[in-house]
Amino acid sequence: MSNSSECVKVVIRCRPMSTKEQEDERQQVVVMNTNRGEVFLADPGNVSEQPRTFTFDSVYDQHSEQSNLYLQTAYPVVESVLEGYNGTIFAYGQTGTGKTFTMAGERTGDLRGVIPRAFEHVFQRIEVGGNKQFLVRASYLEIYNEEIRDLLAKNPKNRLELKEHPETGVYVKDLSAFVVKQVTEIQEIMDAGQKNRSVGETLMNQSSSRSHSIFTITVETSEYDDRGSNHIRVGKLNLVDLAGSERQSKTGATGDRLKEATKINLSLSALGNVISQLVAKSQHISYRDSKLTRLLQDSLGGNTKTVMIANL
Repeated sequence: MSNSSECVKVVIRCRPMSTKEQEDERQQVVVMNTNRGEVFLADPGNVSEQPRTFTFDSVYDQHSEQSNLYLQTAYPVVESVLEGYNGTIFAYGQTGTGKTFTMAGERTGDLRGVIPRAFEHVFQRIEVGGNKQFLVRASYLEIYNEEIRDLLAKNPKNRLELKEHPETGVYVKDLSAFVVKQVTEIQEIMDAGQKNRSVGETLMNQSSSRSHSIFTITVETSEYDDRGSNHIRVGKLNLVDLAGSERQSKTGATGDRLKEATKINLSLSALGNVISQLVAKSQHISYRDSKLTRLLQDSLGGNTKTVMIANL
């Protein structure tokens, strides 16, 4: 289990049982101790066996509220971005487990997810920034079948190239970036990109995300010190909605859906390996195993903050 000073945190969120599961009288096999960060997994086929116990940085059961999850897990990451560091927040899990609900949720009200709350957080901090000047830019891309697409471009199906600069690191050539000055503007950009996301129907989800999407907010802060010198800090926040991991036997995927699922699972496996290597403080981190991990390389590990919200 990580402590508050560590850069990579893994938290678990368990969804409520669906109406169909309740109608089928399914058993709940996951129990959580939210105070101790523990997950207990029971085997319904062997009631005499003790449940297996797993410990994480935080756990959120089916009664958890969006506001608590944001304040405890996402808020510190956004704060660090406003101080000039890079951060990444993403939801991970099987299709239909509530990743998009966790990250996006509803537009207004208590069911707002991580992304709209992060938008509000950034601009609320800017409003009380005093003598600091801010420049906020937003970009939105998806990785579909290991191809990078600009969701804000005139032709969002065009394939973009991943490049690497010796000083600035990995970047996407010709990716659109828009300057935004308020929450409504950044939300409009998000909405425009969402319309271009690659989705498809499977047996487990009518509108399953068939791509990983990364909404990036770059915050530049300019501030003069007592001597009149200007100091500029740049922080980057990646808000990632991952496509769901899948079993073909459950989703019924064939043809294009099956090809998509294969690519999705490979990149999720690569991401899981990178997170494990970072937590274990391995000497070699295999960022180059997928477009997703390579693209997030400068926002995973090091002095950045990363939160993985694993949805069950």
